[in-house]
Amino acid sequence: MTYDKPQVMGIINMTDDSFYASSRADTAALAVEKAEAMLAEGADILDIGGCSTRPGCKVADEDTEIARVIPAIRAISVRFPQATISVDTFRARVAEMAADAGARIINDISGGDFDNEMYPTAARLGIPYILMHTKGMPDEMVANAVYGDVTKEVIGHLSQRLERLKDMGVKDVIVDPGFGFAKNTDQNFQLLRDLKEFKKLGCPVLAGISRKGMVWKTLGITPEEALNGTTVLNTLALIGGADILRGHDVRAAVEAVRLVGLAGYTGN
Repeated sequence: MTYDKPQVMGIINMTDDSFYASSRADTAALAVEKAEAMLAEGADILDIGGCSTRPGCKVADEDTEIARVIPAIRAISVRFPQATISVDTFRARVAEMAADAGARIINDISGGDFDNEMYPTAARLGIPYILMHTKGMPDEMVANAVYGDVTKEVIGHLSQRLERLKDMGVKDVIVDPGFGFAKNTDQNFQLLRDLKEFKKLGCPVLAGISRKGMVWKTLGITPEEALNGTTVLNTLALIGGADILRGHDVRAAVEAVRLVGLAGYTGN
């Protein structure tokens, strides 16, 4: 992948419990419709997930995740063969099946910590791998949001895993600080202020802020009302050097990328 300009990753959740209802699709046909709309709005990547991992949620079992996500990826890749599809999974078997179905990126919220086979699988597949930071499974994340220096610790965590990935032959890695995953609101904003520090890892940086609690809880609104706040924070992320914006609202993110670029704020 090239990053001559920041990329926009649109979210399609093949789940019944993702925190933002409008991101959900319960059939492959509906996923194709959402994909078509996002591509028309300028999405560079489509991120398809079948297992909610928001803090406190009940994690779907592997067979359920496969039944949700693989038909959607296959249908989208057939309808839009030029689309770049990412699979949002922490399971190596799901990642491999998704790649067979047409996915070209693995987006692993666990950074390899939940499945020991993920790194070897990513190396064998030879496709980009998104290395995200979290601490513990979803039911443990809130209690695990304890740090001395959150930025230093998250970068250290990612750096260790980045070395392991490189040693295994995974060459194309994208890093993600993991906004909202085992971080409280203050910690999320600290990471946003320090986003440029993540560029020192030598990888593209993904920012996944869209409609998360750091927006709606801070403003005293709901996720459904959080588009404006999301755009504000996406703009700050771009100024801080984000190479990929992962979000629910593709058009707004594409517009932010264009305007920030025209203003000359490359973030690099």
